[in-house]
Amino acid sequence: MSDVTVQQSKMQNHAAFLEGTHEFQADIEMLSNSALIGTILETVMLATNMRFAAVARVTADRWVACRTVDEVNFGLESGDEIEIESTFCQSVRDTSQRIMFSDTATDEVYAGHPIASKFGIVSYASMPIHRSDGTFFGTLCAIDTEARDVQHPRATAMLEMFAEIIGQSLEAEERLEAHEQMVAHERNLSRIQEEFVAVLGHDLRNPVAALDAGLRQLSSEPLTDKSKILLPLMRSSLRRMNDLIENIMLHAKERLGGGIRITAEPNAPLAEAITQVVEEVRAASPTHEITLDLGFDRALSCDAPRIAQAISNLLSNAVRYGTDGATICVEGQIDADGVCISVANKGADVPAGLRQDLFNPFKRGDHAAGEGLGLGLHIASTIATAHNGRIEVTSEGGLTTFSFRFPLLPEAIQTS
Repeated sequence: MSDVTVQQSKMQNHAAFLEGTHEFQADIEMLSNSALIGTILETVMLATNMRFAAVARVTADRWVACRTVDEVNFGLESGDEIEIESTFCQSVRDTSQRIMFSDTATDEVYAGHPIASKFGIVSYASMPIHRSDGTFFGTLCAIDTEARDVQHPRATAMLEMFAEIIGQSLEAEERLEAHEQMVAHERNLSRIQEEFVAVLGHDLRNPVAALDAGLRQLSSEPLTDKSKILLPLMRSSLRRMNDLIENIMLHAKERLGGGIRITAEPNAPLAEAITQVVEEVRAASPTHEITLDLGFDRALSCDAPRIAQAISNLLSNAVRYGTDGATICVEGQIDADGVCISVANKGADVPAGLRQDLFNPFKRGDHAAGEGLGLGLHIASTIATAHNGRIEVTSEGGLTTFSFRFPLLPEAIQTS
């Protein structure tokens, strides 16, 4: 049997990881279950505009994806392998030096490189990950099929910092039980990451606001047929980014000790706030029909903007996971238990074992496509809790309904 045949017979995939039989099972589980790693990968994509990010376990003859966020549809999931000779990471392992290029069309070293050509790679970054004892673990990778400025000094510094954080977090995970001081070290690293994400989210608000103003200006001008197609797509992407930033900011504030504060106002304009959210989603997602039926027949004391944000997250979830072309129904009413606002969509049922986990931060459905951090449902649930309420989920027969419930609150209550 040839060496190539032996190597191919050793290669495993995502199914082996799910079965718990992968040769790198412990490494994959450690990284795939880490909220820190998920935040790092999503932040790398957000800050560099790259559409694929991964942490890979790399040995002399193996390249294994441990955690991926894939918006390019390379089709790589946790546990999947590709031939080590088909990657740049072999060179990163051998030299312990990063490989970065922003555009293969202009790069002096990697223009026309066979690996880049094979996979359609245009921009690429691979940072070596070392454990604290200096041993090589793998790589932090970012890839895109379009040119991206990954060689900007700030992008390079960020990627190096994250690779170092990942290496340190590996050490913390592997020696957690034996060394209690590593627990404090990991918490400190996590706090630094939360602070970084909070600063990043804050700094992104201004350019997003500028883009929003520019799109509003463009929509008032005469548009070509192509512009009429592109403008809604741009609005949709901008709304996704704005939702992501808001969720990042709220989660960071909660994690850093500030909590999510609500201020209930008497006769709060809840119907108006929810209607505005529905109209925004309709504009950003013109291929989805969204019905709205609100029956609030009395004055309500609540934090209308915060509840509207929660409903926006539930509605975005319905758009993302619902069946294309199926109607999404938003309803609101007052009953004997208080206020109930529901968002219902048709699509694949949510497994019973997953329903409660959906409200944990950085948890997403099994068919998530890298479109967010997995914070939307967590933020919505936290807002419901702040109103002394809850979110209930039912999913059967192809209909999934999220119900935001809260009791009628006395005026001017504040909850942190």
